[in-house]
Amino acid sequence: MDWNGRSGDAWTQAQNLLDTLFRPLENVLVAPLTGGDVLDVGCGTGSTTDAAARRLGHCTGVDVSAPMIAAARARGGPAVYLHADAQEHPFPAASYDVIMSRFGVMFFGDPVRAFANLHRAARPGATLRCIVWRSAADNPFMTTAERAAAPLLPRLPVRRPDGPGQFAFADPAVVTPILAKSGWTGIGLAPLDVECTMPSAELTGYFTRLGPVGLTLADADDATRAAVVEAVRPAFTPFVHGDEVRFTAACWLLTAHRGPA
Repeated sequence: MDWNGRSGDAWTQAQNLLDTLFRPLENVLVAPLTGGDVLDVGCGTGSTTDAAARRLGHCTGVDVSAPMIAAARARGGPAVYLHADAQEHPFPAASYDVIMSRFGVMFFGDPVRAFANLHRAARPGATLRCIVWRSAADNPFMTTAERAAAPLLPRLPVRRPDGPGQFAFADPAVVTPILAKSGWTGIGLAPLDVECTMPSAELTGYFTRLGPVGLTLADADDATRAAVVEAVRPAFTPFVHGDEVRFTAACWLLTAHRGPA
């Protein structure tokens, strides 16, 4: 994903929609916070970071995307934002009591190295809490657009189940060893199913801006774009209920701990 180019720009442009769409998941991460220093990894445009900062008075967000960090800083809240790659950034050692992420940790090129770096940044006894997607099969809404558009878009990117991406942490048998090798203990993955909604009027804008279809349409001519909309929009019919789109986000709540010093 080109987080400092088209992908980052697309997410920034859809900031308000995505904030609303994923707010129920944001609440899962933020509601249990009672204090301490919190790091939000892959914070994007800062919705979760900002919510934590409002609750605690402070929170630090980190993201590799310059456009999204700029949007996060524009919120003007008490959060602090770092434009950096959490896999490599030299965080001060033993600085955070909670490291959290909503859909931000599945894109690391070297996840063992990344989680080891986060482990070094965690204080003894710190908690890791991340929301990640389960499988594509568990989340049909997320692949509806590309399945419907594939015959019209021969250059549509193919998802790699063995590489970084949305569903990279779908398999607990893959995720658990990554965290264990990185030094984390008490590793758990609990199923988390949350209903998400958006206005049906936003649906076409959603699938033409985001994901593999949105990225491919950025270079498409008007005729191709119109044909894709005509083919894809009806494919979402099972999720459209009057003026609202509803789907279940099938996720894992990933938890782990840094042991005592």
